[in-house]
Amino acid sequence: MGRYKNNKNAKREPNDIVNENIHFKEVLVIGPDGSQLGVMLRREALEKAYEMDMDLLCVAPNAKTPVCKILDYGKYHFEEQKKAREAKKKQHVTEIKALRVSPVIDQHDFDTKLNRAREWIEEGQKVKIDMRFRGRMITRQEVGREIMRQFTEQISDIANVEKAPTLEGNTMSVVFTPKKK
Repeated sequence: MGRYKNNKNAKREPNDIVNENIHFKEVLVIGPDGSQLGVMLRREALEKAYEMDMDLLCVAPNAKTPVCKILDYGKYHFEEQKKAREAKKKQHVTEIKALRVSPVIDQHDFDTKLNRAREWIEEGQKVKIDMRFRGRMITRQEVGREIMRQFTEQISDIANVEKAPTLEGNTMSVVFTPKKK
């Protein structure tokens, strides 16, 4: 029997076709050192793998003659998990930070929001500025557009506008992304 069958700790991936789960009549067998051992019947390939105290893994089930490799499945599975963990570490998730401003914002509050947005952009985050119009303020959209224009002007040295100011319902939003260095 191969190691996979005996090793209770080795968990089989649902899409891996290993040992007794291989149902092809003939398979092209590749040895543990990477050399081709030729086309064999499934039973012969399994016996060859078991002689070496290893497993038979189908690496190309859709090929004209399915390709199987003799290897230590527990070690192979561990290496695959390790690669997946490394890939996950290297991926960068971009988060969108949101700020809410008002069309009647005071200068000090405006500067505070601007500084906060600058910090986030320098960290590499995207920033979304939402301006909510309440009540009759919706009739004075030009005031809101002026505030958004000032914000865009003052942050344009470190950020690009990804999504221009648009009004959706009673909220006007703009999205900034960091400039490439």
